[in-house]
Amino acid sequence: MSLFLVEYTYAPEKNAQRDEVRSYHRAWLADLVSRSIVLSSGPFADGNGALIIVDAADADTVSLLFTHDPFAIADLIEKVRITEWVPVLGQFSA
Repeated sequence: MSLFLVEYTYAPEKNAQRDEVRSYHRAWLADLVSRSIVLSSGPFADGNGALIIVDAADADTVSLLFTHDPFAIADLIEKVRITEWVPVLGQFSA
């Protein structure tokens, strides 16, 4: 299983715009959860970003997939970081 962490950093000046698009963003993520592509997701407690755990073949696939996020389409993400992750213990380990 190849897992990837997608880390979003938000620009504070776009908070209101994200609120307007959030329901579409969450519906898009929920579809990916139902297809077992996204394993978990959620915002950071400080509101400055989010973390999404993705099961995919490679980082290029993840990168392309996340161009379809309504937040990305509306240019509401300041920075995206995609990191391959190898869990060795716990529920995400193989």
